Amino acid sequence: MSKLTTIQNELKAPKNQYNAFGKYKYRSCEDILEAVKPLMKKHDCTLLITDEVKEIGGLIFVEAICIFKDGKEEIVVKAQAGINPDRKGMDIAQSYGSSSSYARKYALNGLFLIDDTKDADTKDNSTLNNPLSKEEVKKAILNINKIDTLEGLNKFYNSSIRYKTNKEIVNVLSKRKEEITK
Repeated sequence: MSKLTTIQNELKAPKNQYNAFGKYKYRSCEDILEAVKPLMKKHDCTLLITDEVKEIGGLIFVEAICIFKDGKEEIVVKAQAGINPDRKGMDIAQSYGSSSSYARKYALNGLFLIDDTKDADTKDNSTLNNPLSKEEVKKAILNINKIDTLEGLNKFYNSSIRYKTNKEIVNVLSKRKEEITK
């Protein structure tokens, strides 16, 4: 693992992309890979990145898997990103590709200890890391139990990342899906 630690310390992945609409700089998955490839070669390590489309409770997501090998050890890091097949302005392939890139970027961030707290993905989402209050969970569960279509459940699930990370809400969504599909 000392090779990984060395690469983590040597890696410089600047934010080379610019979003003119939001007026911020960010780094893409490609930027990270461009910065890390020479270090992987220098330290005789390999990196394999794959992803897999999964479904839990009717909710579709991409799970990216980064596998770092240094000849002695293998380290695996995973990250997920939801897929919205009905995303405006994108066909289905673009929606999947966008989610794949997002998941891969965050798997790489985890593997190489890249901090993206000031990136576009978190720019206007200051409450995302705050857990839902008991009242918010209670309200969400009441709303879930009023939904009577799978499309409605998917819309609800995709309406906030905070729902996706709350186990109680995910469990209620799964149970509601079973009730609807009976």
